[in-house]
Amino acid sequence: MTTVQERETIAIQFAEKMNEDELLNCMRCGFCLPHCPTYIESGLKESHSPRGRIALMKAVADGVIEPDRDVERSLSLCLGCRACEPVCPSGVKYGHLLEEARDIIHQNKKHSFPVKTIRKAVFNGLFPHQERMQTMTSLLGFYQKSGLQYMARKTGVLNMLPDNLAAMEKVLPKVPKKSEMKNRPTELPAIGTPLKKVAFFSGCLMDTMFLETNKATLKLLQLAGCEIVIPKSQACCGALHGHSGEKAGAKQLAKRNIEAFETEEVDYIITNAGGCGAFLIDYDHLLQDEPEWHDRAISFKNKLKDISQILVDLRFQEKVRLKLPAQSVTFQDSCHLRNVMNTSSAPRILLQSIEGIDFREMKDADRCCGSAGIYNIVESEMSMNILDSKMEHTKSTQADIVVTANPGCLMQMQLGIERENLGECTKAVHIADLLIKAVAL
Repeated sequence: MTTVQERETIAIQFAEKMNEDELLNCMRCGFCLPHCPTYIESGLKESHSPRGRIALMKAVADGVIEPDRDVERSLSLCLGCRACEPVCPSGVKYGHLLEEARDIIHQNKKHSFPVKTIRKAVFNGLFPHQERMQTMTSLLGFYQKSGLQYMARKTGVLNMLPDNLAAMEKVLPKVPKKSEMKNRPTELPAIGTPLKKVAFFSGCLMDTMFLETNKATLKLLQLAGCEIVIPKSQACCGALHGHSGEKAGAKQLAKRNIEAFETEEVDYIITNAGGCGAFLIDYDHLLQDEPEWHDRAISFKNKLKDISQILVDLRFQEKVRLKLPAQSVTFQDSCHLRNVMNTSSAPRILLQSIEGIDFREMKDADRCCGSAGIYNIVESEMSMNILDSKMEHTKSTQADIVVTANPGCLMQMQLGIERENLGECTKAVHIADLLIKAVAL
């Protein structure tokens, strides 16, 4: 709980730092309400809607209310899915307001020693250092392959964890060897006639826990006619920092990535994780107060494309025969891919082009699955409520495969399948992994 002095400091910084024009831009029309998962799942509680949260931010900035526990709770409970933005007639950049407000609160609040230690370890000690991410992932691999995982499950040790964490342990991907993670290519040729030269944003988790998906993505790009460079000096996108009130750390990572990619003469920068792509494309906003970086950030963002979009743009689905055994497939949108990167039709075009696929559109496929980075850990109750709703729509499709375009969404949907005991009939996969299997036949 914040002290009086902390609340006073937070209120002053709200008045100084929050974008007054953007706060006033909200017309309180309510178009955002039916698109907000936390508003719906909280029983239509106004303070858990985008409109209500903006009103709270404005009230704190104006000195009308204090930034008390209720205000912080409202902002913390937001998924940051940004589903409110595409439907807002005023074009309010809600995500930018949310991240600024969270940063002000977290930078001026005294965390307990355990919380402070964990945040420092994660935000400063782990994610900015890819070699440490590789080491951490290899430890997970040791747990999976050494017999420890078998023992933990057999003895019931995992039952001591909260239900969602115990279930999450069961859906962790099989991680690669450390040698595989370390020996990554820096250049790959196009297969066939070169059409474009692209740089690949490999990510931190994507190039460790989800290495096979990155390999599939690179092969798809080659087949589409792309020469590929993978800058070794690139870093984590900074999304986890930016969404968790660690703006300074996010800026440092953004600058590292801009420097890493701007020396490469490429047509596009390709991502295969919706959450990463959405944060990367907002680097110009993140660095708006630093003129020497802002223009460089704009040049960076103008080259960004999701893997599905570049494949469609290069007419990959028309040039390469895609075929799988007969099966039904549905697609769960990555919130950030759809709402921030404006990519929703490309994945569907690719899936519908696979011979043998019966594509079934999911009801409310654009609604958040409840993953939202580490939200499903820190806000497990709301996350699981949202996931339960999502699984009802998933089951109604009777699809054999649920396809996603983001690692967090993938694990969340796998978690939902585990919770619903659907593992015998339903699987969740990343779109790149499904496409490469379709090419292989």
